[in-house]
Amino acid sequence: MTIASRLVIDYRNATDVAVGEHGVSAADIDSVKDLVASEHERIVREHAEGIQRWQDLPDNTELADEIAAFAAEARETYTDFILIGIGGSSLGAIATIMALTHPYRNWLPAERRNGPRIFILDNPDPEKVAATLDTVNLETTLVNVISKSRQTAETAANFLGVRDALIKAVGEEQARKQIVATTDPESGLLRQLSNEEGYRTFPVPPGVDGRQTVLSAVGLIPAALAGIDIHQLLAGAAAMRERASSPDVRENPAYLLAALAVLADTKHDKAMLVTMPYADALFGISDWFRQLWAESLGKKLSVDNEVVFAGQTPIKALGAIDQHSQIQLYTEGPNDKLIQLISVASYRDSVSIPTPPASVPELSYFEGGELGQLLDRERLATAWALTKAERPNLTITVPTIDAAIIGEFFYLLQLQTVMAGALYRVNPFGQPGVEAGKNATYALMGRSGYEDLKDELLSTPDNADAYLNRP
Repeated sequence: MTIASRLVIDYRNATDVAVGEHGVSAADIDSVKDLVASEHERIVREHAEGIQRWQDLPDNTELADEIAAFAAEARETYTDFILIGIGGSSLGAIATIMALTHPYRNWLPAERRNGPRIFILDNPDPEKVAATLDTVNLETTLVNVISKSRQTAETAANFLGVRDALIKAVGEEQARKQIVATTDPESGLLRQLSNEEGYRTFPVPPGVDGRQTVLSAVGLIPAALAGIDIHQLLAGAAAMRERASSPDVRENPAYLLAALAVLADTKHDKAMLVTMPYADALFGISDWFRQLWAESLGKKLSVDNEVVFAGQTPIKALGAIDQHSQIQLYTEGPNDKLIQLISVASYRDSVSIPTPPASVPELSYFEGGELGQLLDRERLATAWALTKAERPNLTITVPTIDAAIIGEFFYLLQLQTVMAGALYRVNPFGQPGVEAGKNATYALMGRSGYEDLKDELLSTPDNADAYLNRP
């Protein structure tokens, strides 16, 4: 079923008309218009050549059918679900589930939950892993291990621990039936183990970076297990893809957001990008986008191999909570941020504010009010205060929060990031800075082939002391 995009973007408060010299001007946007159009043609060409394959994910309805059928059976079979993955293998699932399910879903009785309780093991924190294993019923737990890079240390370690506990609880044969792997279709350590053990597998799409896999099996399996309509997720993403198909920077919402962010950084010294939704359910989107923006754009070298140290630091915030923590800094601290607010026109629930006692007339302004009304008026007040202080800000408004809207967000923010990479003249794919830390971890854990790096790491007394003083 074809649907239309419903996101609305108001960027007036990010322009010089509203905030003076701190805002992006019409001339600024005109200065990148031709570059955006030419980079659009390159993106289209690369997609046709099979390079920008993440753009095809909204079309994979056959995989969605398979996952939906698998999840329907699993929801009737399992009481608990453990997702093991990190970064792009977990943040998208967290964002989707946070947005589209009950905020206390795991606490609901089974008949209201529509599927197993969901636990995410991303960080290799021994206390969290132990607590998770202590909480779930391993005899009725489904485990989904996700690894695109095939050898991520955190995921591998967590999986080995959970797998061992599962085998001890149900035996090796039954444990194999309760493990599902989402990994490379052909190669890698997890693919090898899956083939040897006979795990059911789903594909991490080849040619797609991990942080862009939210609309693949990586994000769709946990979403479907939570009872979310994954076909609507894909339909929303397809709607945004259609809307964001113009080469015109002012007509294409993804390109417009990219241009505003990069111009704010490079021409107006706004080195930080704050994403601040006014809905608890959308806070996970901010977290997912934070990784996408940072890992894609934070690059030392340009596509021409010049040292550029590009990137804009992404910050997550939540309205109205962070009006009482961060907004003081944003309005009166360094004017080095572009702030994108997310507004919800109609919240899914309504809670009236009761009439205050007559003995407290100071609260009479609440009479006839409602919590969603209060939250949105706080957003309006924040936008006004920021603008008055000449702090550039923009607002993305959604009519309500549903699966299609979340799909729109995922596609919009991914394309925004790809075009931002083009404007920074960096490759938004790959993460060489992350690989350095991964290799250092392998060395310190004693992985074969990394002995020279280990010697280098332990060449300073402080590092050596820290390494030797922990078992």
